[in-house]
Amino acid sequence: MSQTTILLADDEDTLRENLAKVLSEEGFDVIACRDGTEALKALRNSSIDAIITDLRMPGVTGMDLIDHAAKLAPDATVIVITAFGQVETAVEAMKKGARDYICKPIIFDEVIFRLKRLLAHDELARQNKLLRDEIKQKYDYSGIVAKSPSMAAIVDTIKRISHTTSNVLICGSSGTGKEVLARALHYGGVTHDKPFVAVNCGGLAETLVESELFGYRKGAFTGADTDRTGYFEAANGGTLFLDEIGNLPLASQAVLLRAIEEKAVTRVGDNRPRSVSIRLIAATNRDLELAIEQQEFREDLYYRLNVIRLTVPPLRERPEDIPALVEHFVAKYNMELQSTCPGFSVGAMEAMQQHPWRGNVRELENVVERAMIFAGNNAVQRSDLSVVDTGITINAPHSSVNLRSATHEFERQHITKVLSSHSYNKVATAEALGIGLSSLYRKMEELAISKSVPETSRTS
Repeated sequence: MSQTTILLADDEDTLRENLAKVLSEEGFDVIACRDGTEALKALRNSSIDAIITDLRMPGVTGMDLIDHAAKLAPDATVIVITAFGQVETAVEAMKKGARDYICKPIIFDEVIFRLKRLLAHDELARQNKLLRDEIKQKYDYSGIVAKSPSMAAIVDTIKRISHTTSNVLICGSSGTGKEVLARALHYGGVTHDKPFVAVNCGGLAETLVESELFGYRKGAFTGADTDRTGYFEAANGGTLFLDEIGNLPLASQAVLLRAIEEKAVTRVGDNRPRSVSIRLIAATNRDLELAIEQQEFREDLYYRLNVIRLTVPPLRERPEDIPALVEHFVAKYNMELQSTCPGFSVGAMEAMQQHPWRGNVRELENVVERAMIFAGNNAVQRSDLSVVDTGITINAPHSSVNLRSATHEFERQHITKVLSSHSYNKVATAEALGIGLSSLYRKMEELAISKSVPETSRTS
């Protein structure tokens, strides 16, 4: 971590010199200036993290220095020193951007304590901003794979509604990436710096829906030992994402509708409504129009949710997205697995595009991760893929249902294949597998793989 630089400006020599010494002993890099003019020169020529300045100095005053700091070092933490009885002047300095003030006579320990507290707070704020920016970059619409016309149209719609907080209904099969779109709506829009709260409605027990969504007061029911905030309040100002909304029981749909219409919730065991302002995004893999006909979903709730509708097509209907999705997940798992897989071979990619992808993007991600584990740092080959019932196979036997046996059988076949492709050169094979030579020999012994070249592999 780089050393923190403090600009100290005070025309009292004894105070300035002693305070500079104390700050230096605390590990700070101190630029001590005898007046405001000298301090302004230092401000222009140096990178300053914090400023401690007297307000009354000849020439350039402390107030002037604060004004210049707002332009030259806007992120610098400013503490002003003022005489006792001049608090009003200090308050005026804080209106200009100073963070704190200290009255004379100065207590050095108090200066150090306040300075460190402010610097720690500012560092935390910077880290939080970096984290928010990173999350926004990760989840906004720029990160959606949209090579196909259908997905490009969805991204265009998300951009067009990013300035609103209207309710959105996202429909599509399981695994198509509905939550990814919900997060893109949130982080790419006006709510990006507010909470995003995701709730799986299919996982809520009917008896707990109200307490989970709206919260409860202590003593409201057995086990309610403390007050608890519900999902609505937790998302206040931001986005509440209700996944699998079609699985919400009818009775629960009624209380949800009331909260949406009144823009307020009442905690279980309480009688005081609490106002909430949220963007509601709901997602479902059910045909809600059919559910309405079958009296399994409220029509009035449907219209409240369906202000703007996004329908995500299944992956099999947008094959143009498959190569880009594969590339995206290869990059993701290279980071997570700390590998350097260059991607998929032509044959492997052809197999990926031929697969019907009943599990959609979720299934594709699973296949990519598994294939990269098998391929190591090499390009994924068709033989590294392991999707059953398609052209993507690993020729693993299906007779064994025991996981350990199946895993050992796959390892045996994979190591044998790599040995054969490297003419049974053990050093080259170990390098290709990403393991040590001793580990390869140990695996060969464990899996009963012959260490000699089979007759069928010998050259004549």
